[in-house]
Amino acid sequence: MNRTPSTPLTQHSIQHTVAVYQVVQMLMAIEDENARSAVLRRAGILPGLLESKLARVTQTQFAHLMTALVRHHRDEFWGLSTTALPLGSFAMGCRMLVGHRKLGEALRAGLRYYHALLPDFVPRLVISDGMAYLRMSPRHALNDRQAYAVRVFMFLSYGVMCWLAARRIPVDEVVYQDSEVARRSDASKLFQAPIHLMAGEWGYRFDAKWLELPVVQNKESVEEFLHQAPACLLVKYRDQASLTERIRRMLRRYLSEEMPSLEEVSDMLATTPQTLRRRLQREGQGYQMIKDALRRDVAVEYLTRSDLPLLEVAARVGFSEASTFHRAFKAWTGLTPGAYRQAHIEPSEFEALV
Repeated sequence: MNRTPSTPLTQHSIQHTVAVYQVVQMLMAIEDENARSAVLRRAGILPGLLESKLARVTQTQFAHLMTALVRHHRDEFWGLSTTALPLGSFAMGCRMLVGHRKLGEALRAGLRYYHALLPDFVPRLVISDGMAYLRMSPRHALNDRQAYAVRVFMFLSYGVMCWLAARRIPVDEVVYQDSEVARRSDASKLFQAPIHLMAGEWGYRFDAKWLELPVVQNKESVEEFLHQAPACLLVKYRDQASLTERIRRMLRRYLSEEMPSLEEVSDMLATTPQTLRRRLQREGQGYQMIKDALRRDVAVEYLTRSDLPLLEVAARVGFSEASTFHRAFKAWTGLTPGAYRQAHIEPSEFEALV
């Protein structure tokens, strides 16, 4: 069946949202409730949003939270480690890395640099049978805060590695040591790779051939990168060529109407429904999951960035009745659309608080 997409209602790209579980983890080092609330408000997040385990925040809010936590703790690891990571450490490391010719050389230099700064774990690059493994080995038994610092370092190191080469480095496998954390984590989506459980370590594996890529960044581009970080690390190197992302971009054009069926999408992609299902399964996705996540993320964008009436928001994400939209949104986030909007601070409000 041929379908003609409707005109997009928004021109900015719809970003993936971030699970509120990640926000809770980031705040672990702040025990005082008033201090936690103040940091959240500076990020444009009202504390009440954390009461729903299914809630999501925008990537802009998440990036603001990173910055607010660094300012609060005077620590680039947000108070998660045994000792603070001095302010400016990240910038100094990035400026040092652009002086290397190849990605492997820069990665090894970066790991040596952080070896002296990280008190709780040691990051190492291990090459075996053509595979590179960036392994994080604990120096001692880690508590929950310190373990989360390891996962933060994994994310940051990967983002910097992709930036140095100006391309996404495909990851074959992510290693976690805790099954419960792995289940609730967004790591599989961030790295776009399956999670493998292994006792006593964390890390990620990729083809060692990528270490031969040239470092294309320089003294000029590093300053622009540092001006945009950390927000740019959230989205810049997502695999836009993955089937999930291709379908998500395709479905955005049909948001305000009935979305194509899986069979219709298969026709558009010149494949069969069976093949499409198998390929999505390999990416850990299903067609209905993609549709629901897209509608949820777009609804969150509208509720946090506009004053459109709820009925209009419902219509723009494909719901003809407000009641149906309310039920769906609550199933996605644990909150009604009205409650979600109330749990958000407009940029003009929180900028005055910083």
